Amino acid sequence: MRLPSMSQPFLLAPIAECAPGPPGAQVRLAVMGARGVGKSAMVVRFLTKRFIGDYEPNTGNLYSRLVRLDGDHVAVQIQDTPGCIQVQEDCMQVLDSLSRCVKWAEGFLLVYSITDYSSYQSVQPLYQHIRKVHPDARTPIIIVGNKADLLHARQVQAKEGLQLANELGSLFLEISTSDDSQGVCDVFQYLCKEVSKLQHVGSTDRRRSSIIPRPKSPNMQDLKRRFKQALSSKVK
Repeated sequence: MRLPSMSQPFLLAPIAECAPGPPGAQVRLAVMGARGVGKSAMVVRFLTKRFIGDYEPNTGNLYSRLVRLDGDHVAVQIQDTPGCIQVQEDCMQVLDSLSRCVKWAEGFLLVYSITDYSSYQSVQPLYQHIRKVHPDARTPIIIVGNKADLLHARQVQAKEGLQLANELGSLFLEISTSDDSQGVCDVFQYLCKEVSKLQHVGSTDRRRSSIIPRPKSPNMQDLKRRFKQALSSKVK
């Protein structure tokens, strides 16, 4: 599956922390998954169009990019998270450490490597953790099978990724970060658009809820009639 192309020139500006901002002014994304699935490579590929194969284990970097969505410039912040430990270990400790990031983000990429079945198994616990924090099913989550160029080492079939995505109600696609810069860019920009749409819906809902309907004026004739009835009953 290919997403619609939405590539635009960008401005890269690493930032130190999660700076708050008004809804619609920025889009906050998180890239999550097991160790070694290519999360950092995906982020750098999107930001710079360059592919770097080897990375030191990251402690969680936050980046910012200015993109054009539907004619408007939007500041996109991307949190590159540390790798989740494998499923057979105690994943709850890692999930707890990621909770702050999950609360902060508005859209998510859950990444696994098609060459590592255990990384595929890490996707569902991450998804469930996100849904606990963001119970609104509209919060966009995309499941990405990375390293699609390494077919000779494949451990996860495409139909397995698609089946998991269908069960969780998410979009799924396979990409190759090393071979397909456009595909990586399309994934991020598609997610940006989905978050932007949700922000627009949320702001519309907030405006509607802030409008308090004016109470109806009481019917004075009806009040007088009831008052007379009460007086007459007392006299009797």
